[in-house]
Amino acid sequence: MIRSARRSDAASVVKIYNHYVEKTAATFETQPLAVEDMASRIVGCQRDNLPWLVAEDAGEVIGYCYATKWKGRAAYRYSVEASIYLDASLLSRGWGTRLYGQLLKELESLGIHAVICGITLPNAASVALHEKLGMEKVAHFKEVGHKFGAWIDVGYWQRLLNTEDR
Repeated sequence: MIRSARRSDAASVVKIYNHYVEKTAATFETQPLAVEDMASRIVGCQRDNLPWLVAEDAGEVIGYCYATKWKGRAAYRYSVEASIYLDASLLSRGWGTRLYGQLLKELESLGIHAVICGITLPNAASVALHEKLGMEKVAHFKEVGHKFGAWIDVGYWQRLLNTEDR
């Protein structure tokens, strides 16, 4: 089941996310988040009228995705940055496709035009997921992050929504 996140999901969400903070370069955060910090992020996203979705299996939150404003200036109001994180033990089971698919539908219904996703590189699985959903690589920044003693590249993928009105 995929549904809108609730503040009460923050403990499950932060458990998923902190795995990536502590064990991977998928996020450039270097310190684990507290539950209350994650709850604030969920509420803040929803306050901006943007979706934060969770996937549940057998009553447990096993993944989440969300969209945030791309930039603060008014001309960017139809562009968002999207992110997704899944329980590391449940990768390659279709949850990423289902979560992102639902997110894209909701963003389109909100009139969002551009969805932008950053991926630390290399990350073949994440690239494959984003490209499966019609996203195209539009940028590659070399050595812009430093984590675990290494310089890390970041690529950006983008998909345009609501293109029939052009």
